[in-house]
Amino acid sequence: MFMQPDPICAAMNLEQARFNMVEQQIRTWEVLDQDVLDLMSIVKREEFVPAAWRNLAFADAEIPLGHGATMFAPKIEAHALQALQLKRHEKVLEIGSGSGYMAALLAAHADHVWSLEIVPELAAMARDNLARHGIGNVSVETGDGIAGLPAHAPYDAIMVSAALPAVPQDLLAQLKVGGRLFAIVGAAPVMTAQVITRTEDGYRSVKLFETLVDPLQNAPVAAQFTF
Repeated sequence: MFMQPDPICAAMNLEQARFNMVEQQIRTWEVLDQDVLDLMSIVKREEFVPAAWRNLAFADAEIPLGHGATMFAPKIEAHALQALQLKRHEKVLEIGSGSGYMAALLAAHADHVWSLEIVPELAAMARDNLARHGIGNVSVETGDGIAGLPAHAPYDAIMVSAALPAVPQDLLAQLKVGGRLFAIVGAAPVMTAQVITRTEDGYRSVKLFETLVDPLQNAPVAAQFTF
């Protein structure tokens, strides 16, 4: 006899998977900022994942979004939030909207987020996901993000949601003094996540960890700043 799935059990399993993501993947990867851990528990990642991949929403893996794009693994998203140390009054630029999930995380800790997505279909997906969750302080724009978005610069923080072979000067120039940029820099097989801070005299870079993620579409082979 066919048994209907128990919605209570399904919800419990979902919350257990979310708890395991935070405690077993993110916290153990040296993300200890409690605000970040709480946020990863609150924002419903599974609702920003394509339906075909929803059973992997909490997996320690990149998730395909279509059009050659992927979502970062949860621990990388959390590390980026911890490194950027956003404040409620700050303006943020994200390069690579994807499904809108990273923009949702950024928006929870910032005043406003501008998110640039080169693929129109992904930009539409991000807008729909953000609107469905009532997130009103994110503007998703369609365009090539490699040159940033000068119209709203300077920014307190810039989040690059894909890998770059090097960091373009045009992007760094859109940071305020004291502003931070998170990017994963390099080429396969080794890339390095970095947070770069603009100072009165130039830029200071801190290397965070090594990883391997998909490159940003249209990223230049070489750029003016490497760290």
